[in-house]
Amino acid sequence: MNLTDKMAYLCGMVDGMELDLTSSKEGKVLGKILDVMQEMTAYIVDLQTQVDELTDTCDLLDQDLGDLEDIVFDEDDDEDEDDDEYDDYYDEDEDDEVQYETVCPTCKNTIVLSESILDKGEMPCPCCGQKLEFGDVTEADFAEDADETESED
Repeated sequence: MNLTDKMAYLCGMVDGMELDLTSSKEGKVLGKILDVMQEMTAYIVDLQTQVDELTDTCDLLDQDLGDLEDIVFDEDDDEDEDDDEYDDYYDEDEDDEVQYETVCPTCKNTIVLSESILDKGEMPCPCCGQKLEFGDVTEADFAEDADETESED
């Protein structure tokens, strides 16, 4: 039995007892209590309906978010496979090495290089995939490039 049914049953009992809800003090109080309980029942039923609707909406949003996560994370998995070709050019111990910056002539993105990458002499650009060749580059070449950049400013 839900709340509305219980309230209807209670009102039926009071009507069946043929209580005078208008003239006696106790009857007036009981009548007012029943009125308040009916209003509360209607309000609670309305709130429950709203909660049920919000729960359904949240469930739909959760499903949509799950679908979106599947799409995004599946794309990330594909990108991880593509990154494997660049892994050969990067060492695990690069944190301790001196790092240099250069600009890709194709995409104009700044690329951070370590000495071990310079020693290899070439690598694909991690942004556009263009093959970058370094030849015999030394630390002095980077210092000259930095001096030229500072003097242009």
